[in-house]
Amino acid sequence: MREIRPFNQPAPELGNQYDDDALVRDYLKQTLPPDVRSAVEPELREMGAIALDLYELSQATRTEEPEIVSWSAWGERIDHIALTEVWKRAEPIAAKHGVVAAAYDPRFGRYARVHQFALAYLYAPSSDTFACPLAMTDGAARTLLRSGNRALIDRAVPRLTSRDPKTFWTSGQWMTESTGGSDVGLSETVAVQEDAGWRLYGRKWFTSAAASQMALTLARPEGNPAGGHGLALYYVECRDQHGRLRNITLNRLKDKLGTRKLPTAELMLEGTPAELVLGETTGGVRGITPMLNITRTWNAITAVSGMRRGLALARDYAKKRFAFGAHLIDKPLHVDTLAGLQAELEGAFHLAFQIVELIGKEEHGEISEDEAVLLRLLTPIAKLTTGRQAVAVASEVLEAFGGAGYVEDTGLPALLRDAQVLSIWEGTTNVLSLDVLRALSREGGLEQLTAAANAWTSVSDGALSEAGQKAQRAIASAAKWIRTTSKQTEAAEAGARRFAMTLGRAAELALLVRFAARTEDPRARAAALRFAETPVDLVAWVDAEGAGLLARG
Repeated sequence: MREIRPFNQPAPELGNQYDDDALVRDYLKQTLPPDVRSAVEPELREMGAIALDLYELSQATRTEEPEIVSWSAWGERIDHIALTEVWKRAEPIAAKHGVVAAAYDPRFGRYARVHQFALAYLYAPSSDTFACPLAMTDGAARTLLRSGNRALIDRAVPRLTSRDPKTFWTSGQWMTESTGGSDVGLSETVAVQEDAGWRLYGRKWFTSAAASQMALTLARPEGNPAGGHGLALYYVECRDQHGRLRNITLNRLKDKLGTRKLPTAELMLEGTPAELVLGETTGGVRGITPMLNITRTWNAITAVSGMRRGLALARDYAKKRFAFGAHLIDKPLHVDTLAGLQAELEGAFHLAFQIVELIGKEEHGEISEDEAVLLRLLTPIAKLTTGRQAVAVASEVLEAFGGAGYVEDTGLPALLRDAQVLSIWEGTTNVLSLDVLRALSREGGLEQLTAAANAWTSVSDGALSEAGQKAQRAIASAAKWIRTTSKQTEAAEAGARRFAMTLGRAAELALLVRFAARTEDPRARAAALRFAETPVDLVAWVDAEGAGLLARG
């Protein structure tokens, strides 16, 4: 009988996710003061090891998904969410290691945010999307602190920023209703004053942290006008002291393309007790701005970390997989493909962490007026740009594994499925592109971005300088386009995505140039020059009427 040889494609393996990542280590070396870096590096290295352990657990429990247990054995409605094994371990790890709390640690001042998001960058890809409730927890803590509501600050913030797993809370963000996702002004949940307090009645269509202890949500006080201004922002504690939901019914968990380990629920508010966050019965949409700025930054960091994970796996596989007479890592075309993906990752990384640095400055009162304007402009741009990059990189990563990338048993398809939500959460690409146009009309920002890009690309290296000039030209092209179309509403709206993506990619290229000039690692220079060969200026002078004909078939 002829011997059947075993399957010989080797599984990709990971090492310590901090030690194996030259990009994040070099970035921190260039960004953090030496005393801060020496203080946080042991924590980051430990998180790098934890990330490896969590990843291995997530692979071993790949088919586990959360479930709603609606009834107890004795007929009591309990609406308990049974979480996966990774989630059970991920929450105490996040609390103990300060994945949220590090941002509020006064020891490192404005560098606290860099420390925190470096932890999140290492943690997120192994957490089976537990980074999602952490993002909303961070956003809730920042929103409450900005609200000035001392009672809620004292009640919730110490729990949201706790390092003790026994006292740590996560927060939900209940905004989406079936009437609309990003258009929260269509919300139908009603807030009624009853028994000297507020109670909420309505249906929330997409709640991504249904197992959290609290939530911030929008509702319309009874009698308020329609639209966003008529909404108020409310604080909800989800369960009572006995662990029972407070007039909340979980209808079902969403059957999603990806992020399947994340219990995303439809729920009914049936007289749920709530408290006003801002002390006002209008202006709730404005009140969630601090939350959105934080959660959009988490989205960008999660996108970058997902790209890094996919590339780490693909790179290890390329060193082992032997085909057509050589390992993949020795095949020029495969090398070229991975190099292009690495350049995209590094551009996204520097844009995301530029936002992180500016947030740290803002929170510690060290931000200039121009930097504050730049932060407000770049936050939605960074989210939409990195979200799109994450999907494209994940798709290429799967292809780098051939057929194995398409097989569920490998765990690889989840990289693409989970990436897809990053261009949807916290505002789709189109919604955020329109936000960018509105932000520019209110307070400008292009002058500040132009000045920043010019400063970032002021380098002596000839090739890098030429790459920087490409970034400058792209921003100038976008500025010319917006000046020309600003009074042509349909044309401006039709081109908003290309405009925003141009600003995002130009900012990434400029930041790559700056970093390459600062570091001795030749990889950074290679990444900047490689990125400069990709499309950066995406502005197109299109006919909005013609676009309408094409879209409608």
